[in-house]
Amino acid sequence: MKITRHIPNFVTVMNLVCGAVAIIFAFKGRFELAFPLMLAAAVFDFFDGFTARALGAYSDIGRELDSLCDVVSFGVLPSVMLYKLMCVCSFGEHWSCYIPLVIAVFSALRLAKFNVDDRQHENFLGLPTPACAILCGSLCCFVAHYPATFLAEWCTGPLFIPILSCVLSALLVCEIPMFSMKFKFGAGFDRTMMKRLLFVVLVLLLVVLAVVLKLNWTFVPLVSFVLYIVKNLLYQLFGI
Repeated sequence: MKITRHIPNFVTVMNLVCGAVAIIFAFKGRFELAFPLMLAAAVFDFFDGFTARALGAYSDIGRELDSLCDVVSFGVLPSVMLYKLMCVCSFGEHWSCYIPLVIAVFSALRLAKFNVDDRQHENFLGLPTPACAILCGSLCCFVAHYPATFLAEWCTGPLFIPILSCVLSALLVCEIPMFSMKFKFGAGFDRTMMKRLLFVVLVLLLVVLAVVLKLNWTFVPLVSFVLYIVKNLLYQLFGI
């Protein structure tokens, strides 16, 4: 038995480990620890596919394992973080604090749909779960770091986070095309490549802006993924 065939699955499991530990920190309100672990899970999620391609170690088990791990790291974890943010910032454990848990449900539906949809090899239909999760995680960290901002004031109310959770859940399972960040070297410069490069430029500009204004680093992923959603919606609206 070749040990190399198990390396991609090991990388995938590390995604799950990061997500599970992050959930523990999220329940404790330690967003500054939970969010970096979410990002680490996203890195492992990227490299398990990269490792599988490099080693030629594809397997049906690996594909299913990847989705199961993603449900935890990019479905349950962001839901728990938003739940805890509402409990901490607003009015305790009110029934509305449980509404963000719909993200976990729709993330599972989105991942199951992705596994059986042959149209999503190059790009996505609907919001990818890592993008949804990172947006939620960065929001929690940013609000915790800047409790006096207008964004924090929105999050302390009973409506903003529940509405955001429902909107993100709808985007997860919608049929709106959203470009992926799968760069292929040697491929032609087409419209999708232009969208990817433009997004990279915007992220770099946000990094510069954060450094100049001395903002917390979570500003970059928060605004980046808000722009990612807005850009894809505009592309769909204007047929770009």
